[in-house]
Amino acid sequence: MTTKKKVPLRKCVATGEMLPKKSMLRVVRTKEGEVAVDVTGKKSGRGAYISKSEEAVDIAQKKNILERQLEVEIPDEVYDELIRLIRRESIL
Repeated sequence: MTTKKKVPLRKCVATGEMLPKKSMLRVVRTKEGEVAVDVTGKKSGRGAYISKSEEAVDIAQKKNILERQLEVEIPDEVYDELIRLIRRESIL
């Protein structure tokens, strides 16, 4: 009898959808207050998950959702990097 491995789900801060962790991007705020896109999903710090869709990134940016979740100002470069990662993945 094979047991199914439990798939870790995370809630997208922009859309509110519960999705598998692997299908999302993590934005992390370190103890030093730096904000970065956590590609590995293993960086320490306060994390927020966002769906891998440009719409979700747009919603998060317009409504300042990540700023509220991580309690820190989010530089535009972080949003640019999220969009870049999503676009690169959709090409593959």
